[in-house]
Amino acid sequence: QVQLVESGGGLVQAGGSLNLSCAASSPGRTFSTYTVAWFRQAPGKEREFVAIISWSGTRTYYADSVKGRFTISRDNGKNTVYLQMNDLKPEDTAVYSCAASVRGWNTMVSSYDYWGQGTQVTVSS
Repeated sequence: QVQLVESGGGLVQAGGSLNLSCAASSPGRTFSTYTVAWFRQAPGKEREFVAIISWSGTRTYYADSVKGRFTISRDNGKNTVYLQMNDLKPEDTAVYSCAASVRGWNTMVSSYDYWGQGTQVTVSS
């Protein structure tokens, strides 16, 4: 089992940047064995995939809406996954959550068993 805690959200103007962190506590299993992804949920909308990173950090994949602007990375020594968000747009406003899975590479919400509480990102125009 793994516990996830996000931080780094906030209010930023369009064109600005934020760096989200997802800190993991995984007493029963090495964190580096988990695939980790970021999802987001805007008011009135379903939760959607944002970015995913493999257990080793060597493989990443992004939603088309954030490709070229967001970068996911991880430091397994610190049990932390990051989401660097640049050139933010008002449509990026959402609650961002990280999630961990032992089921391998998958961008579906239903494939993730462990979730953080989320951090609010608000982008003003």
